Amino acid sequence: MPRFSVIVPAYRVQAYLHESLDSVLTQSFEDFELIAVDDCSPDACGAVIDEFAARDGRVRALHLPENVGLGRARNAGIAQATGDYLIFLDSDDTLAPGALRAVADRIEETGEPDVVVYDYARTYWTGESVRNTFAEHLSQTGPATFTLADRPGLLKVLMVVWNKAYRREFVEAGKFAFPSGYYEDTPWTYPVLMAARSIAVLDRVCVGYRQRRQGNILATTSRKHFDIFEQYDRVFAFIDSHPRLAPWRPVIHRRMLDHFCTVFTTRGRLPRGSHAEFFRRARAHCGRYRIPGTPAPHRARLRHGLIRLGARRTYRALWAAQLLHRRLRRGATAVRRVLRAAALQAYYRVQLRLPVQRDRAVFAAYWHRGYTCSPAAIEAKARELVPGLRTAWICRPEDAHTVPTGTRSITPGTYGYWRALARSGYLVNNVNFDRRLVKRRGQVLLQTHHGTPLKTMGLDLQNRPAAARGTDFGQLLANVDKWDFSLSANRHSTLVWEKAYPSASASCATLEYGSPRNDIYQRATADDVARLRESIGVPEGTLALLYAPTHRDYRRDQQSVLDLARVARALGPGFVILARAHYSYGAQPVREPHPRVVDVSGHPSVEALALASDALITDYSSLMFDYANLDRPVVIHCGDREAYEAARGTYFDLHSCPPGAIAYSEAELLDVFTTGHWCGTRSAQRREAFRERFCPYDDGHAAERVVRRVFLGETAVHPPVIPPALRRPAPAAGDPARVPVPARAALPGDRQASTGLGLAGARPTNLP
Repeated sequence: MPRFSVIVPAYRVQAYLHESLDSVLTQSFEDFELIAVDDCSPDACGAVIDEFAARDGRVRALHLPENVGLGRARNAGIAQATGDYLIFLDSDDTLAPGALRAVADRIEETGEPDVVVYDYARTYWTGESVRNTFAEHLSQTGPATFTLADRPGLLKVLMVVWNKAYRREFVEAGKFAFPSGYYEDTPWTYPVLMAARSIAVLDRVCVGYRQRRQGNILATTSRKHFDIFEQYDRVFAFIDSHPRLAPWRPVIHRRMLDHFCTVFTTRGRLPRGSHAEFFRRARAHCGRYRIPGTPAPHRARLRHGLIRLGARRTYRALWAAQLLHRRLRRGATAVRRVLRAAALQAYYRVQLRLPVQRDRAVFAAYWHRGYTCSPAAIEAKARELVPGLRTAWICRPEDAHTVPTGTRSITPGTYGYWRALARSGYLVNNVNFDRRLVKRRGQVLLQTHHGTPLKTMGLDLQNRPAAARGTDFGQLLANVDKWDFSLSANRHSTLVWEKAYPSASASCATLEYGSPRNDIYQRATADDVARLRESIGVPEGTLALLYAPTHRDYRRDQQSVLDLARVARALGPGFVILARAHYSYGAQPVREPHPRVVDVSGHPSVEALALASDALITDYSSLMFDYANLDRPVVIHCGDREAYEAARGTYFDLHSCPPGAIAYSEAELLDVFTTGHWCGTRSAQRREAFRERFCPYDDGHAAERVVRRVFLGETAVHPPVIPPALRRPAPAAGDPARVPVPARAALPGDRQASTGLGLAGARPTNLP
């Protein structure tokens, strides 16, 4: 008996059925049967189902002799099911990776509840994914199981069949079944939830609810929408047959009227000329099931009252007036936005006529994110060394908490923002300021950049449209012409910056002083590292691997190339993975949650994460150049080498001079760790050569050298650079020798292992 019976009815969805079935069969939890029901589909759905059944014994193909509709097709699947729990999936939707494992774990944790409700996200053809807006009702706080009466707010979550798992014995005992019709979910979901003696919730997106361009069947214009009345008749009949459910009658009555309102006012559902009939039937149902003395919620009182009175014309007039009001309000907002922008620019022009304040400096990083990167290191050192300097940091309000108390935070686009740009004597950024910035005589603009360049940048992107994405190169050069100083971490960076960002100004100077953001690596202590690990939640005695991939220009979906949960399981309990997304994304997209995979994308400082980790796994990220200063292992994982080189390109062949071991697949990455190559002698030799080449000035004093040159006007390089051999970076907390790595089990798609994996500069010979 399998744990789950996943039932997937299919009718005219041949373009999406492969993806839907694959999303089930590739789940990490494998104790399930997949019942694919061909509802006599006229397209290739039946053939697709047979194809899957032929190659995977967990798939059971069920072909119906005639088209019976979605509800009865689900019933046919239920009749064949043998699993402990029933899960329904529409054939154009998908299960999220790890969904079945998460549901199974939740069932175990909550003691076999009758129903488990989980979350979903709407997935659009554009690639956008938007989570259910009522996700707060799936919070796992409070009792593990409950009844609907304990948490009635659960009814606000979309009332569909496919965001729940149902205990099969409970379904059979209650004789629950789907009727035919358009709204077949309604007489299933309400009775099931009301009758359930134990309900559990799972606060996790388990289903991708596909939003097709033509919409679902409920978006079509048809008289079949009148089916909604019969379905609510069935719901109230169920309540009447179960006296203990009588208190739910007014609740379902209110939700029924809200549902009627939605169908009535949604354009394109009811055929022309049928609105009056629909409203009459809605009024009849309102009177039939209404319990006097039970008022509607305040916001719905007017709508429900008009239905009860049968005031269709008044209802439509008020609805039209409401739509007009919304449009006018949007128009007024747009006008206010234009007027405010004009006022801000007028204010900026006035500020440009006032004197430049040489005792003021304004800093920013990463398009107004928090206090970070080299500008932050320079700001802190400037406050320390420059007498009377007053500093400000431009950042979004949600990042203002990262700014030190001695520095004023400024919100972008405000009057204070434009005043600071107009009058500050010093402007420091790791990207360009607003294109409307007027560089004044007496102002000094320092461009720090953000890392040593491996991938192509600036003008070198002109022939790479996938990476350039419509960049205005003329505007880019106009911004470059405003620079007074361009900071460089090493000779390689100097050569790249001067070519990729050529300035027309003869006074623009390159400062090859090192990367100020790396100063912390030479100044932090063992106590600092221990404190950071504790704050992040790294268990004592484990090795922390920082996984920090870079952005993929050729992909809209930034799903992790690695299956981090599988990597964590293979490495064993001695390792924890800190997953860090590129700064242009909100979180590291992880295929499947795992207790030893920690998403640290929201952490304000990547430098702190580097200090807290014991090794780095990355691909083409500039973080490898910074991390080399710590003299800790670096592993390069670049399975998409050809695609990345074609889309973005690199300035040198990383594979000829890497900072450590290289893997070209997930299987090879695991071999790098299980064989110990990641922390071996050869990797250390590579790291030393890499550090000598790219970190010659990162001795902990780069920020001081910059401040003395830019803010204090000192032309001599001071303090002198400490050679790499004499530096003492912050020590790592973990000891690889004390953390055994289990022998790796074979993974699907593994190639014959190569004993020289990751030790040669060229690609291993066992790969094509």
